[in-house]
Amino acid sequence: MVCAHLQLGGPIVLLWDSLNTHLTAGMRRYVDEHEWLTVFQLPACAPELNPVEGIWSLLRRGPLTNTAFVDAGHLTRALRRGLRRIQYRPDLINDCLTETGLAPAVRHPTPSRKAQ
Repeated sequence: MVCAHLQLGGPIVLLWDSLNTHLTAGMRRYVDEHEWLTVFQLPACAPELNPVEGIWSLLRRGPLTNTAFVDAGHLTRALRRGLRRIQYRPDLINDCLTETGLAPAVRHPTPSRKAQ
């Protein structure tokens, strides 16, 4: 998180599920000690509120479909390739947010395709 904060030069907002490591006293202390970090805790068993679930869904339908990975490096490359494709499609990211009922602060225009 610190690296992301330094790279972006601004505050970080996290949406966390109820994973036990997210709920520890040490993690709460860490969040409290860093004013640039804001955490919103999602309710238990509410994947429909987590925009990351939409990203995982896109990945499962893309480069991870019907693939037998030979090693961890193969899986890592496939994940990076899939995330890179999503990164350049802000409309997909906006859709993942919209599905949760969250509205993106800035709507990115969908790139237009030139007629062939």
